[in-house]
Amino acid sequence: MPNDSPVLQPVTIGDLHLPNRVVMAPLTRSRSSEAGVPPDFAIDYYAQRADCGLIISEATNISAQARGYAMTPGIFTPEQVEAWQRITRAVHRRDGRMFLQLWHTGRISHPSLHGGALPVAPSALKPKGQAFTNDGMQDHVTPRALETDEILAIVEDYRHAAQCAKDAGFDGVEVHSANNYLLEQFVRDSTNQRTDRYGGSIENRLRFPLEVVKAVTEVWGGGGRVGIRISPATTEPGSTPLDSTVMATYGAYVDALSKVGLLYIHDIEGVTQQTRDVPDDVDFPALRRRFSGAYIANNQYTLELAEQMLAEDKADLFSFGRSYLANPDLVGRLRSGAPLADAPKSYWYGGGSVGYSDWPGMNGQITIER
Repeated sequence: MPNDSPVLQPVTIGDLHLPNRVVMAPLTRSRSSEAGVPPDFAIDYYAQRADCGLIISEATNISAQARGYAMTPGIFTPEQVEAWQRITRAVHRRDGRMFLQLWHTGRISHPSLHGGALPVAPSALKPKGQAFTNDGMQDHVTPRALETDEILAIVEDYRHAAQCAKDAGFDGVEVHSANNYLLEQFVRDSTNQRTDRYGGSIENRLRFPLEVVKAVTEVWGGGGRVGIRISPATTEPGSTPLDSTVMATYGAYVDALSKVGLLYIHDIEGVTQQTRDVPDDVDFPALRRRFSGAYIANNQYTLELAEQMLAEDKADLFSFGRSYLANPDLVGRLRSGAPLADAPKSYWYGGGSVGYSDWPGMNGQITIER
């Protein structure tokens, strides 16, 4: 592979100067404590991968209520902030840049993760599929519909988590509004059947996500260090139908996000881990053209596909997920054309440092200063 690939050259987005256009996608690995504290070996895991243009952390719960999977991290307690501080310091010592992804799973959860309480959602509609709990996989349940006055409290949870991320030393944050978690549950008319000011029209369904974005950008002093992840074409997790007017809904969403001045939108082009095929009525280039900031393309990207999309001006940055599981020096391997290692699925979720932070680089183990 040629060393002069444009994807591997420096680029500036906003006021961020990146050494390349490769982004480490958010990857849930389920290795945090029951209290949502990332382990010490996560320091090695993230810092080993610091030569990419930008690291986006695994999805991170904004509150105890936000939790939808066992062993996932949080960003709302002092102990969590302290653990993340150790990670960001190590990433910065290797001249890396790292955003934290803010997450509320909504109905994609289970009562066993909430002391027996029901998960919350815009409407009491049961998703298909199962939740990953401390007792293994369990069927999703019918969630509790949020009361109108509860929604503003969740906006404040996002504000608090955004401040915690800032205190933890992150370079910015990404709002998770994809994959049928809480914010996207409000966006889609297939999952939002409310009749108050947060349901019905497109404007009403976008109200809560945009209130969240406003709160987060206020913490960060504007949108220049805030991105957002969207997934107009995905049906997973929970096998959720698409919105009935996808482009009208997401076009309005992207227009509003553009006015806020967000740094980027991070778009899942298809269904994660499944396909890049999308319905005929979903047009990703059209959404990119409507947005004033950068566009991060995601889903099954290779260097060759990224080069093609860059040449066609269909994206600015490219996030790689599965490739980062077993290749801490992915950028170096892409530069040299070295083969990529593949992590067995048994290492993806849960466990300790084995199959997580112990993958060697091309020239041996990458040692991280603590």
